[in-house]
Amino acid sequence: MADDMPSVASIQEALRTTSATWEAGENAITALSETERARLLGVAPPPGAPTAEQMARRAPPPAIAFESDAIAAPAAYDLRNVSGNNYVTPIKNQGGCGSCVAFGVASIIETKLRLQRGNPGLAVDLSEAHLFFCYARDEGRNCGNGWWPQNALEKVKQSGVCDEACFPYTDRDQDCSGRCADWAGRSVKISGYTNLTNQPAQMKEWLSTRGALSACFVVFGDFFAYRSGVYRHVSGTNSGGHCVAIVGYDDAQGCWICKNSWGAGWGESGFFRIAYGQCSIESWLVHGVDAIVETGWLNNVRVTGLWAINQDRNVWIYLAGIGWRRLAFDNDVITTTMLADAIIAKAAQRPVNVYQDNGVIKQIYVF
Repeated sequence: MADDMPSVASIQEALRTTSATWEAGENAITALSETERARLLGVAPPPGAPTAEQMARRAPPPAIAFESDAIAAPAAYDLRNVSGNNYVTPIKNQGGCGSCVAFGVASIIETKLRLQRGNPGLAVDLSEAHLFFCYARDEGRNCGNGWWPQNALEKVKQSGVCDEACFPYTDRDQDCSGRCADWAGRSVKISGYTNLTNQPAQMKEWLSTRGALSACFVVFGDFFAYRSGVYRHVSGTNSGGHCVAIVGYDDAQGCWICKNSWGAGWGESGFFRIAYGQCSIESWLVHGVDAIVETGWLNNVRVTGLWAINQDRNVWIYLAGIGWRRLAFDNDVITTTMLADAIIAKAAQRPVNVYQDNGVIKQIYVF
């Protein structure tokens, strides 16, 4: 994979002679060798897809496609600051492994879960290792040849992804043996995902109403030296494909706001801004998560609220960090028995384990 990253000094000179509004500088990434930098990427073009070079030469979509008012989206939106709340989970570092797909996909699922629960402080940390060293490995993928986001999303839809504590990430090829025995019971599943490739106006609508997006783009040599500002390619050759999470946009600046997986010491504390139409950011692989499947066990949670009305067994409980959930309404015995358990748990401040099926509580066990 060619790289030929120009020197930081030559990138800075190119920036001075163009209208680009970003800054370049030395960092931990620019200090790496060409081979090491190549392993920071990891999006493998699907069979028959245009090469990264061909995509990079494509003209950007017409300017009107980027206008938020085409679908009445706001002129700017940032999931890190929604009425003062941050729904984006912390920056991570994929290290010397081409596992960016796993990081981009895990990030948008984490954000979707926080949004769906209405809880920006929700402690959610999904396992990139589960995605990459189990699912991708089953498809013959590894740190040297990358993966595809749509494959990762399909695996999460079918089987789920466990939490980081169940299978911690290391930046070297490994098998699934490190995954915890009860991974299935602590996994998050999605109901589906939507392809928004080549639909920038719809991308903005999704970001402002439904959550973050997984996106892939062509990385040129100058991008490694990015420090701040709105990135536009000015020098260097194609280094490969990279997958990130788009967490916002800004029409005034004409850019997407993205979460990278190269550590918080790179770029704008791990994030970057990239100009609309640059490096195939909208036109390669863009996906959003439809919804989190609210089915499975929720362990060691607390009941902090109760609500009921004397009709249709309409009883709800509030689980701290989760939100309101309705109790099963199959018959009076089931509903009243679980309500009694919930009342005991709330009054005694005792934790519970609950099993929910599409957001409806079917079982409660009080500690």
